[in-house]
Amino acid sequence: MLFDLSNDLQKQQFKARCNFLYKKGCVVDLKEKKPKRTNSQNAYLHLILSYFGCETGNTLDYVKREYFKKLVNPDTFIRQKDDPYLGQINILRSSSELDTAEMTTAIERFRNWASNEAGIYLPAPEDERMLQLIQIEVERNRNYL
Repeated sequence: MLFDLSNDLQKQQFKARCNFLYKKGCVVDLKEKKPKRTNSQNAYLHLILSYFGCETGNTLDYVKREYFKKLVNPDTFIRQKDDPYLGQINILRSSSELDTAEMTTAIERFRNWASNEAGIYLPAPEDERMLQLIQIEVERNRNYL
């Protein structure tokens, strides 16, 4: 069940439900729901990652995993997990778990890195004409991405 705790009525309903489950001694799962990244943000990310792949000769998956997640945004994506046989291992967080603010920060870091370190300009989301041009380039190279 979802409750909006900024709404006074739903706040009271949440308290009543929690108290009821508490008294029953149930197993519960309580999670905070963060605003998910938007579809337009997701489309933009995949477009610039694909374009970066075209420019560097890498696949979209490789660019996303190795450059976007591991190299540029390790604090956002790399998590440590205890494996019973291997000990502590690193795993990559899925970008679908990010909220809008986290995704915006990760994209900005990647754009800055691409420009400063790789010499590849990635247009801003509001630069519609440039995004159209790189979309054409990505479509031409779709078989290699």
